[in-house]
Amino acid sequence: MRLPAHTVLLTTLALVGCSHRPAAGQPVERGPRLYATYCATCHGAERNGYKSDNAPSLATATFLASASDDFLRQAIARGRPGTAMAAYGHALGGPLVAADVDALVGFLRAGAPPRIALPLGPIAGDVGSGKAIYATACVRCHGTPVQRSTAVHLANPILLQTASDAFLRYAVTEGRLPTAMVAWKNQLSPKQIDDVVAYVRSLAVAPGVPARPAANLPGPPALPRQGPIVINARGRAPDFTLKEGLYVSIDQVKAALDAKRRLIIADARTPAEWLNLHVQGAISAPYYDLKGLGDIPNDGTWVVAYCACPHHVSGMVVEELRKRGYPHTAVLDEGIFAWQQKKYPVVMAPGMLPPPAPPPTGR
Repeated sequence: MRLPAHTVLLTTLALVGCSHRPAAGQPVERGPRLYATYCATCHGAERNGYKSDNAPSLATATFLASASDDFLRQAIARGRPGTAMAAYGHALGGPLVAADVDALVGFLRAGAPPRIALPLGPIAGDVGSGKAIYATACVRCHGTPVQRSTAVHLANPILLQTASDAFLRYAVTEGRLPTAMVAWKNQLSPKQIDDVVAYVRSLAVAPGVPARPAANLPGPPALPRQGPIVINARGRAPDFTLKEGLYVSIDQVKAALDAKRRLIIADARTPAEWLNLHVQGAISAPYYDLKGLGDIPNDGTWVVAYCACPHHVSGMVVEELRKRGYPHTAVLDEGIFAWQQKKYPVVMAPGMLPPPAPPPTGR
């Protein structure tokens, strides 16, 4: 079954910055450097995944054998809205131009198994039957349309726009060993697998699925400071109590804002994600552009950094600030999505829908 036309959000704008040339022709020497800068923090230096925010493995043989170059380009450039996987394409406010995206694809392809030929066209399956199987076999790891869990969130608009039915079927059939995603071909019949694919495809129109708005205009690779850096510049300092000497709860930060306390809130994600959703009053301070932290005043003002991981890249920003001698710094413990789940003040781009609830946190 195909996505209804009104759910397909592919636009000319979203494709700017995604080259459709074969990745093999691109210089791959940039790939390792780009991967180390932008990807390793969540996917791991060896590409095995699950270093942060349950980022999937990019080294799994069944994934690389079945993922097209365009699928990889779209994932890098457009991200996975509602997760820590940001849109890294320059056209959507990220730091990577088309040649950079192609270099990353080339790096992921280096040493990968040969691509397999997947069947074309939609797969016919029973959504109701697939939903029942999903509830029994899949939901614990893949979550629901409104709740993420420990594995890839399948109710994601960009994933479902760019993954073919055959790609999804191959993932269910062959699994993603050695990750927790087993090969279901020995436990489910071919018809049952088709039914699961049909149900997953139906999640594209489920309520609560985040959508990147077609009206989202391109942004710069690094945002200039917009508005004041310090919130409540004349206020008193907050009385934060840090967990493990590093983490401050979202409730403490919200209380400090309500009390008009003086602080700085830094969004450690990409500018693309800041443009789509950020804590009210937060400045953009991307984790990969630490030189840009130079204009944050080092005068004793509390600096609270956050991300969607919910601790990893914000922790990188706080670590750098502490190296520079900033006396009062903290990581927002639960991250931006938990902040939004509590309906605390955010700024959202027009047309953005609430993201699914984040996975349970744990360190």
